Formats: sequence, C-alpha cells, structure tokens
Amino acid sequence: MNFFSTDGPLFHFLSRLWDMLKLNILWVICSLPVVTIGASTAAAFSVTLKMVDDREGYVARDFLKAFKANLKQGIPAGILNMVFAYALYLDFQLFHAVEGNPIWFLILGIVGTAMCVGYFLYTYALMARYENTLIATIKNSMEISIKYFGRTVFLIVILAIEILIFFFNTTTLFLWVLIGPAVLFLTISGPAMYIFKDIEKKAKEG
Repeated sequence: MNFFSTDGPLFHFLSRLWDMLKLNILWVICSLPVVTIGASTAAAFSVTLKMVDDREGYVARDFLKAFKANLKQGIPAGILNMVFAYALYLDFQLFHAVEGNPIWFLILGIVGTAMCVGYFLYTYALMARYENTLIATIKNSMEISIKYFGRTVFLIVILAIEILIFFFNTTTLFLWVLIGPAVLFLTISGPAMYIFKDIEKKAKEG
C-alpha cells in the first residue's frame, strides 16, 4: 500500500484532522449562545461515536441533525453542567480566599468534582446514542462511571494528559483552539462506545 495513496495512513490522518477541525468549528459556533452548549456537545458526540464505530458520514450534516434533535434535553443539561462547574469554581476560590484555607472547602471541592465528573462524563455520549429523560441519562452516566470505574479513571487520566499537552505552550494552545474540544470528545467516545456495546450485549443475553 502506497503511503501517499488515498488508502494510505497519511491520507487517513489528514482526513481525520480535517474532520476534527470542521467538528470543532461547528461545536464552537453552535455553543456561542452559551445555553446551547449542551445540545452542541451532544451533537459533537453523535459524530465522534460514529467515527470510533467506523460509521463516518458527513460531519456537518450529521452534527446539525443531531444538534436539532438534542436541543430539548441539551439546553437544560448544559445549564446544569455550567451551574455545577461554577459552584466548584466558587468553592475552590473560597478555599484560597478564606483565612486559614479551611480544609473542608477543599474536601467539598474534591468530592464535588468527582461527582460532577461521574454525572457528566458519559452524559452527552449517552444523550447522543439513546433516547431517555435527562434525569435518567445523568443517572446512567453516574452508574456507568461506578460500574466501569477502572476504565473511567484511565479515561480521566488520558483526558488530563491531553489537556496538559494542549496548554503546554502557545503553539499547543493554538492547536487547542483549532481542534482541542473535538479531540476530547473523540477520546471519550472510544471507551464510551465500548461500554455501551458491552451493556447492550449483556442486556440481550440476560
């Protein structure tokens, strides 16, 4: 196989990079109203889940279709996610601001962060793949995080490493602007798809 052919690794890499760039631009644009960030994220996951499952289609068309389909649940999910994130931000700010740095602020922040990750790590991927109520989707995300604890911890470590790399210097920060969020969505989609298929398989068997 020719390295530079349309079936070669170079073409595949450049094609995937172009898809990541398009997906990232679409995600940013559709997230600009802020309240739509949840629907935009679910739409991005609908695309990346197809990528890891080798069912790639047209990025823009698939994204926009999923964005419209997820507006109803995506908006409250995104708002709830932002409320959680802001509450955690305030908690850590208070930890640094209050004299003596009360340890319970730190403990509350760590526990809150773990719960927030558990609640929302798989939420948007679940929203992209299944039809369910928002409460049930968030609950399922937490249950998956606990049941597949080892995979979840490994995934969080990988995400942390990716974020550190992206924010390493101005060059990598520029890459974050171009494709960063889309890369994180794709990273989550791999383990998420494995878990979803495992759950579906066990459901059919049992």
